[in-house]
Amino acid sequence: MAWRCTGVTNAQLIANMKSHGIIHSESVLKAMNAVDRAHYVLSPAEAYEDSPQPIGHNATISAPHMHAYACEHLLPYLRPGAKVLDVGSGSGYLVAVLHRLVSPGGKVVGVEHIKELVDFSVENLKKDGLGAAVNKGEIVMIAGDGRLGCPEEGPFDAIHVGAAAPTVPEALIEQLASPGRMFIPVGAFLQYIEQIDKDAHGDVNIERVMGVRYVPLTDRQLQEQN
Repeated sequence: MAWRCTGVTNAQLIANMKSHGIIHSESVLKAMNAVDRAHYVLSPAEAYEDSPQPIGHNATISAPHMHAYACEHLLPYLRPGAKVLDVGSGSGYLVAVLHRLVSPGGKVVGVEHIKELVDFSVENLKKDGLGAAVNKGEIVMIAGDGRLGCPEEGPFDAIHVGAAAPTVPEALIEQLASPGRMFIPVGAFLQYIEQIDKDAHGDVNIERVMGVRYVPLTDRQLQEQN
């Protein structure tokens, strides 16, 4: 079970998620093992707790098990050379994991509306040995409204959204490749992960995956006020 996955090291955290059936694939296991969560949190002593943690500006880094679920659900579209959008990229942790899943040749774009968090994420990526990927444009971190996506970089084979939207932003569906898949929490009081698939003809199918509790996908002003 997810809340039992806390470890004393990054390797133990990831191993616990595998033993509890959250991580199934070797590729996700390898990618998550390669990214030390301690580089992406404010309190390294708590880095391996399987829980959300504050990263400043009323933002959080999601619990590790939710990042693992996201990677497993998006995995069919996370092949080498794929292009991925991470909305609400926060401290950059999932961007680092996704980068490893789409390399070589892939590109990950992170969008975060708080410029200070964008700067924080770039620092974290460099600490984690990914400075070259940032410099080469394999990882791009952008300050902007994630609800609008990043049309100049699309379309995207996979889109991850790290905060709950009241409804699915139409711009993100438009920027999803055909075929492509989105993993997004949707709702206000009651929230669910929705897996949104667009097929090769552009037809969209939405599947409700699980109940969740995420911070809201909003604008900078409202987030800073909350």
